[in-house]
Amino acid sequence: QVRLAESGGGSVQAGGSLRLSCAIFGYTYSRYCIGWFRQAPGKEREGVATLVTGTSSTSSTYYHDSVKGRFTISWDNAKNTLHLQMNSLKPEDTAMYYCAVRLYSGSCSMSVRDFGGWGQGTQVTVSS
Repeated sequence: QVRLAESGGGSVQAGGSLRLSCAIFGYTYSRYCIGWFRQAPGKEREGVATLVTGTSSTSSTYYHDSVKGRFTISWDNAKNTLHLQMNSLKPEDTAMYYCAVRLYSGSCSMSVRDFGGWGQGTQVTVSS
């Protein structure tokens, strides 16, 4: 069974940067769809970025329009760790951030309901 553990959240001012990490344990298959999601108070959980492991193609990464050009998702295959580099942070990026994983089945969309394995979350707070 896959288990995930996020880290790296914190409080920054607008324009700052943070790097989130998600260590994945019990990783046994060559291809997963893994990603970052976030949930702000009073809002539904939404996808931020996803990628397909087992490939080096940048076409296997996907981003929500609101973070394109500011966030970068990456996978460290040697450490089974997912990262999210967040630059030019905005107050509207404030949320609890979660990583999630599912077996890759030809699609790596950011649909929350398709993911069954979730971490406990890490808080990101951006002040203006």
